[in-house]
Amino acid sequence: MKIKVLIIDDSALIRSVLKEVINSQPDMEVVGTAPDPLIAREMIKELTPDVLTLDVEMPKMDGLNFLEKLMRLHPLPVVMISAYTEGGSSITFKALELGAVDFVTKPKLDISKNILENSNEITDKIRAAAKAKLKNTASFNITQSHTADAVLPSVSNAIISTEKIIIIGASTGGTEAIKEVLIQMPADCPAIVVTQHMPEAFTKSFAERLNSVCKITVKEAENNERILPGHAYIAPGHSHLLIRRSGVNYMTELSQAPPVNRHRPSVDVLFRSAANFAGKNAIGVILTGMGKDGAQGMLEMKQAGAYNFAQNEASCVVYGMPKEAVAAGGVDEIVVLQDISRKILAYISSQKSKTT
Repeated sequence: MKIKVLIIDDSALIRSVLKEVINSQPDMEVVGTAPDPLIAREMIKELTPDVLTLDVEMPKMDGLNFLEKLMRLHPLPVVMISAYTEGGSSITFKALELGAVDFVTKPKLDISKNILENSNEITDKIRAAAKAKLKNTASFNITQSHTADAVLPSVSNAIISTEKIIIIGASTGGTEAIKEVLIQMPADCPAIVVTQHMPEAFTKSFAERLNSVCKITVKEAENNERILPGHAYIAPGHSHLLIRRSGVNYMTELSQAPPVNRHRPSVDVLFRSAANFAGKNAIGVILTGMGKDGAQGMLEMKQAGAYNFAQNEASCVVYGMPKEAVAAGGVDEIVVLQDISRKILAYISSQKSKTT
């Protein structure tokens, strides 16, 4: 059975180009297009689509109001369309909070050309949305694939330290999952370093949004800054984020090395750096996401002495990355999303008691 897609966008050009992209795939088809949510509402009843693509600014009813009503009355997987603007970023994150599965950035110029060039990103996200578990989560089209070896080699860590550090990776559905974990963290928790697959236009506003609701300080990571307790550092969308050592301190490092598992930033790269430079003092967390990025890196963390958590299938939007990490043997505990923060803090407390 093909994935049935309904396109909702006030631009006739975007509706036409999206329809061309989707219908070019053997496993999906556009069953209808609508210029506004009111028309879409009737088409949903008639056509029973599997996935909606939804614009955020439309006549008669904006996308957020429609999304809120849809998720309350007739939940369906939704992939949002958003522009590369700070305001658009805020709208996009609100949409994810309301229940959208993922988003695709809408270009300002050469719309038709850009959508066609990013057709794999769009169709991959529609496939993920079709499989997603609905709640009441950017990967780029890169054909060449690398491992974390393209960024840094795996080395044994001879540095002795007791400072704990929490390392988190996520993709589809991860924006809300990361918020769920970070919002429960106390102000004095160990430092947290996060890679979420996301375009660079969104990572700064994502960090700012988290900072506004968390007890800890959340920021977009910069190159060569000291990693401090009570802080979370979000990988910028243009670079891999790594940790390294400078004496007894953890430091950030940004890398423009090739994408790994088709992603930059890559979870495998962050996890590899944690295995190299934190070892047994790292706590790894892999959250909801499509694909396998992070599975090999989490195994390397475990082999270096880290203790690792994976989000369980029932609470994931897409059970891809955690499933692969479990299958690879790198996971110590599989935990429902709402309990991950508590489990991390309990583990850290237990380790402290062993050393006193």
